[in-house]
Amino acid sequence: MVFAAVLVAGVAYAFVELRGESGIGALLHRRTQVHQFEIDNQKLNREIQQHQDRIQRLEQNPTEQEFEIRQRLKFAKPGEKIYIFEPGSKK
Repeated sequence: MVFAAVLVAGVAYAFVELRGESGIGALLHRRTQVHQFEIDNQKLNREIQQHQDRIQRLEQNPTEQEFEIRQRLKFAKPGEKIYIFEPGSKK
């Protein structure tokens, strides 16, 4: 009889713990979060690699350096004309 009462109490305790805030639902939620963090981390690593590749290209290629500088600072060589179109302009 005591054994049955202890067994019932143990099953009830396990049921409450598994259904509670730190139970199976929380475990599944944490696993989903970890998976999403892993995906985000992979994406960020790809972006970092792309930026590092671009930096390396800029360091090794003077033509690409010149293009980037001219594009960002809107520089022109003598005799060149630069046309700048504003977004949303109808001309």
